[in-house]
Amino acid sequence: MNKYLLVFLVISFVSVFLFGTYVGVYKIFPYEFLDSTKEVLLKQKTIESNQFINQANVDYLIKIDSKADIDQKRDFLTEFFWDVKSLQRVKDKSQLPEVESDISDSNYKDLQNLSRIDRLTVEIEYGVSSVSYLFIPERSNEKLILYHQGHGGDFLLGMDTIQFFLDRNFTVVAMAMPLLGMNNQPIVEIDGLGQIKLNSHNQLRLLETKNFNPMKLFVDPIQINLNFLDKEYNFKQYSMIGLSGGGWTTVIYSAIDERISNSFSVGGSMPIYLRIAERDMGDYEQTNIDLYQNVNYLELYVLSAYGDDRKHVQIFNKNDPCCYSGNGYETYELVIKDKMLQLGKGNFQIFVDDTHNEHKISDTAREFILETIN
Repeated sequence: MNKYLLVFLVISFVSVFLFGTYVGVYKIFPYEFLDSTKEVLLKQKTIESNQFINQANVDYLIKIDSKADIDQKRDFLTEFFWDVKSLQRVKDKSQLPEVESDISDSNYKDLQNLSRIDRLTVEIEYGVSSVSYLFIPERSNEKLILYHQGHGGDFLLGMDTIQFFLDRNFTVVAMAMPLLGMNNQPIVEIDGLGQIKLNSHNQLRLLETKNFNPMKLFVDPIQINLNFLDKEYNFKQYSMIGLSGGGWTTVIYSAIDERISNSFSVGGSMPIYLRIAERDMGDYEQTNIDLYQNVNYLELYVLSAYGDDRKHVQIFNKNDPCCYSGNGYETYELVIKDKMLQLGKGNFQIFVDDTHNEHKISDTAREFILETIN
């Protein structure tokens, strides 16, 4: 009897396994039912983890109701980063980058529709330098893309995005975050601590003094590069695209400078109240309390979107293995869209990319960005 029972169980197990495999491969009944059930369960789990705050009570965090509020928040940002009251004063006081024209870099020798590469170098406080590449196409549509790489390192990692826009006749200036990529990692002397080699963003808090905010290191090279581009070229439009920490930079800088018409932050940030997972907390710059208690992330999204013919888009990779996956954006998406309608200028959008399971700017995202810009 036990022998027959064992044979029956084995046959049943094998049959169920084969049937399940067949259902999964060929998506026959009951595949759709099982798949939808999985989606519901996963969504429910995400919603449960976010129930500490819901969309109805996010609005009070956005203390922007008028153009005067916009101006006050932007003035705070320029004073926070540069210790002056307006961006125009920042531009008036700024240097221009050192420019090396038509450089040779074998990493980019296979790029198509490329006339030349210019290297832009900005020297800032504590001997920190920022190296950017200006990719000038053979044929230009007179529009510029500012591409900003994140914590992954060199903007070489963004080669696919650089080529995508060169192919479509955009000029591209590519940048990396402080201390990363081709940017240097200087040794600095700190009072009472001695000499320290800067190789981490979390170390930058050690540079804070009454007269210097190291958060400036993240944004100053951008405005210096744009000042140079304003002076030497006549672009019709500036758009900014950033991945990861570069996405965070995109949010911050486009909130300050209305010269950025379209901004796209890919896997770059979410409001602090949604950062449950340790991986989502971010470095020093992402959690600087002196900044975010005065201009929080929701307000930064509004500032990035506000203005004539301006748009800010957050792109989330639905299954991002790095950070900011899931559907937490649902707690604030409609609130910010309503706020933009109230203010009467600018657009805000969230785009969820479910075509892959990586921390990247996908082909789908690039096509979406191109369509939005055009």
